[in-house]
Amino acid sequence: MTQTTQTTAVATQSDKGLITYQVAGQDVELSYQIVRDFLTKGGGHVSDQDMMLFISICKFNQFNPFLNEAYLVKYGTSPAQMVVSKEALMKRAEACDNYEGFKAGIIVHRNGEICELEGCFMLKDDTLVGGWAEVHRRDRKFPIISKVALSEYDKKQSTWNEKKSTMIRKVAIVQALREAFPTQLGAMYTAEEQGVKVEDVSYVDLSNRINSEEPIEQPDPDETPQNGNGQPKTIMI
Repeated sequence: MTQTTQTTAVATQSDKGLITYQVAGQDVELSYQIVRDFLTKGGGHVSDQDMMLFISICKFNQFNPFLNEAYLVKYGTSPAQMVVSKEALMKRAEACDNYEGFKAGIIVHRNGEICELEGCFMLKDDTLVGGWAEVHRRDRKFPIISKVALSEYDKKQSTWNEKKSTMIRKVAIVQALREAFPTQLGAMYTAEEQGVKVEDVSYVDLSNRINSEEPIEQPDPDETPQNGNGQPKTIMI
């Protein structure tokens, strides 16, 4: 009887908040336990309220968090943050009837002048100072334009040090998309915009491990990796 009771308790805990929805014809199954074990970065304890909100937003926006379209970041007692990928925002924008594409690039200082270049390519002697993007809607007379300064977003960490032009262009794109589609993309922010520190690691598809009996090692909040300023790092997979 005791073993049966324990088994039932474990099953109930695993099913708490359980919901299934479809993304691109594939079933996505989320529960509080799945979010806690697979989709939370940082090692902090997320509350049921945090997980309920995360699951609800993923379902409403048809995000597949197992493809890194969205995840939670939680360190110690700091508030949980939901991070959305640029690809997820673009997918939402492309689903809108009035979306007509975008153009984006970087802003550089060249020979005493400020130049806006498409893409991420720049000359050796150029000084990168920002990024720009414009999103077009067929129901708007003018495009929505975003221009952002590199100094406001450069985190001086590996990804930004190695790919500054790529990263600042990405920030400009997501800001322009959000302004162009506030109803569909409002309150959705990427790691770069929220100040969440991101380190590159290889992508790992965790969807096939949900029902595995292999234990999932959770980071110890007291042993969270620190950056040079003593602040915790966020690792995105």
